[in-house]
Amino acid sequence: MLEDAVPHAELRRALVVKLRHHGDVLLATPVFSALKAAAPQLEIDALVYDDTAPMLEGHPAIDRVHTVGRQWRAAGLGRLAGEWRLYRDLGSRDYDLVVHLSEHPRGAWLARTLGARYAVAPGYADRSRFWKRSFTHRFALPLNGRRHMVEWNLDALRRIGVQPADGVRGLVFIPGAPADARAQALLAEHGLRAREFVHLHPASRWSFKCWPAERFGELARRLIH
Repeated sequence: MLEDAVPHAELRRALVVKLRHHGDVLLATPVFSALKAAAPQLEIDALVYDDTAPMLEGHPAIDRVHTVGRQWRAAGLGRLAGEWRLYRDLGSRDYDLVVHLSEHPRGAWLARTLGARYAVAPGYADRSRFWKRSFTHRFALPLNGRRHMVEWNLDALRRIGVQPADGVRGLVFIPGAPADARAQALLAEHGLRAREFVHLHPASRWSFKCWPAERFGELARRLIH
């Protein structure tokens, strides 16, 4: 038992912040499931970039999805309007807990200004005193860099006394009825049936994550034959 565990049974609303790319947001989906399983009474909101929001809209443990615009930096005065609407909406939710899952500085400001009683974030050693004092709890980072990102995200909950069960640690992605219909139409168009084909996606936003093209080509040839 943690001496400073958060009494999650007493919480009413929580905000989970993951301002990263699509894959990072997907790998954070178990946090919502595990938190809801530990505190069924809890309303859980998400704060993500607007282009990743559709990935969370079908998640059964999420009440509201708030967004930061990717293009706000170039919007001039429009950014101020967007920021004000976002802060107003977040402030109206009266959060008890903020779970920040990256190094983005916005998490520290929100932890300070939203008035949440508890806030947890990664315990980066090189962060400023402002960062460290913005959170009531900080979770330790793996020293060898080999911890899976799903478990890294769930470490935020472990740090506040929530131990995720095996049944709630899986990824959650519900595309929704329009996307399902579009997928079925594409399968029909190409004469394919579900689970009778292989989909290869060799590209990545980051080149260091990409397997060499010739190896993907060889994999495709082997699958065909």
